[in-house]
Amino acid sequence: MDTLQDIVRNLFLPLAVVLYRLDGSKMVWVVVGVLLLLVLIGFIAYLKYIHFTFYLDQEKQEFVIQKGVITKNKITIQLDKIQQVNINQSLIQKLVGVYSVDIDTAGSNKKEVSIRAVDNALALHLKQQLLSNEKTMLSTTITEEEAVKPFLNIRLSTLFKVGITSNYGRSIALILGFIGSLYGSFQEVTQTIEVDEEQVTGIVNQGINYFSFSFFLLLILVLVLLINLVRTLVKYYGYQMTFQKGAIAIQHGLFAKKNTLLKPLKVQLTIVRQNFFQRKLRLFDVHLKQAAATNEVEEEGKKSSEIEIPGCQPDEKEIILRQLGLSNEPVLKTFLPNYRYLIKAILLGIILPVIITLLVALYIYSPLHAYLPWLGLYVAFVMIIVYFRFKNYRLLVNNDLIMIKKNAWDVQFQLLEAYKIQGITTQQYFWHQSADLVHLTFHTAAGDVGFHFANYSELKPWINYWLYLAERSQQNWM
Repeated sequence: MDTLQDIVRNLFLPLAVVLYRLDGSKMVWVVVGVLLLLVLIGFIAYLKYIHFTFYLDQEKQEFVIQKGVITKNKITIQLDKIQQVNINQSLIQKLVGVYSVDIDTAGSNKKEVSIRAVDNALALHLKQQLLSNEKTMLSTTITEEEAVKPFLNIRLSTLFKVGITSNYGRSIALILGFIGSLYGSFQEVTQTIEVDEEQVTGIVNQGINYFSFSFFLLLILVLVLLINLVRTLVKYYGYQMTFQKGAIAIQHGLFAKKNTLLKPLKVQLTIVRQNFFQRKLRLFDVHLKQAAATNEVEEEGKKSSEIEIPGCQPDEKEIILRQLGLSNEPVLKTFLPNYRYLIKAILLGIILPVIITLLVALYIYSPLHAYLPWLGLYVAFVMIIVYFRFKNYRLLVNNDLIMIKKNAWDVQFQLLEAYKIQGITTQQYFWHQSADLVHLTFHTAAGDVGFHFANYSELKPWINYWLYLAERSQQNWM
């Protein structure tokens, strides 16, 4: 199946062009060519199958994969470097009755290796062996997995609540992207069939008049809620977390089943998120970030290896944090941002956009005058966001844990264990020296975490303490 997908993906466009220009009388040759191609695919797939082997070297504590038909490849993975093992089952794999095992380490920005088309018993055994500390040999005799009661079992009603209270921004972006692509396609069609654009525009404007602006907003809201709900139910259906042999087992998915086993010690950064509606329903979203390759961390828009736990109750959230070994000690010190944080947000979010809009409306694009009354609404909206961002922005610390609280709507706590810090950067502009302010950045294997406009004199002893903990730590958390 993988061989077929690769060939179809690479040859789809050339074949489509050939079929489009081909004379109907030569269709028999197309059929013969397709049959020969299927035979070739089957032969290549068979060669890949017989040359793909894997085994566990118990003496060296390594997992070894050998593959390749012409070019032989040997992949060796140290067991202590494996941070996550995923057992996935797509819709096609579900029909066939097989699974894929994906092994993830901190040294790559993609899955280190993927073993396709194994049965459920072997997939579960591989998962346990690769993340287990027990030195047992890999064998073909598979015992049934010990039944362990999940400490987290997200119900369908909870997923429904999560679906209607989260991920608004992602759904709105999806809708806008769809509308944009639809508009682009509409423009291409009108140009192709040479339709009078003024006539089409008149029809569209006449149609818009039948719908009020409030109805349009209501339609967008319904679409956002529907997209969120469907996505949440399909992706997280049957979500369970179980603690097994020092690791956390996670499984979920309606059509594409996903089964993940991770070591709590490998989690680099924990994010607890909650918006206004979730706070009323007493729900939390928890995100677990693991180590990622350097180029993946630095590339904009990329995420490190991340696991999302939606719709946790307060007691379930505490169980998860406890299983991860996060300290529940009280906060010893809270650092607040300087008022300059507020000034910068107002300058960049309100004053500068308003000035640019006025200049464009007055000297460049006069039709923009009709939209100037909306500036007042924009200023009020951004002021509310800036106020709550400033109100929520905090750095809280105790002996073992660093917690950064941020955001206006989706308020989140970034929880970082001090001994997992890889480095700390302090940045102080010359105009901040007199005010004793500093921008602080914590460098971790899962990415950078920062806190800006903090008091440097108050933070300096803590910075030295965190660096001391990171230097003297002997735990193998990578």
